Amino acid sequence: MIKIMFVCHGNICRSPMAEFVFKDMVRKKGAEERFQIASSATSREEIGNPVHYGTRKKLAEVGITVSGKYAVQLTKKDYAEYDYLIAMDSMNVRNILRIIGEDKDNKVCKLLDFAEGGEIADPWYTGNFDETYDDVVRGCTGLLKKLQ
Repeated sequence: MIKIMFVCHGNICRSPMAEFVFKDMVRKKGAEERFQIASSATSREEIGNPVHYGTRKKLAEVGITVSGKYAVQLTKKDYAEYDYLIAMDSMNVRNILRIIGEDKDNKVCKLLDFAEGGEIADPWYTGNFDETYDDVVRGCTGLLKKLQ
């Protein structure tokens, strides 16, 4: 089983978007039994809060629900539990490393490393959930292609 943790700052916008987009892609491929997929935050600011309205709305437009998802924080033990800790941007990578310490097994990367590279903008600040969704889909598509 391949275990993937998507990570962003608050676990209410980008990382749950990636979690549920990737789950949807995996389900459509009939490969759900091959994956364990989750998401978490590097900060404590949103812990216990539901997914941001903008992410819920955008995903609902494409038939994906995030029902029952609430923000949780990444922990040091997640490093041992997951095969990939996939950040949305460089700041997330830096904060992941503060939580887990050394990445001796090279598990930490950015989602767009699986596409053309780059950073996934935080729609909390940009307000552009469409752009974030497009980037997440590109990254998740590349990730799934790599893991097939």
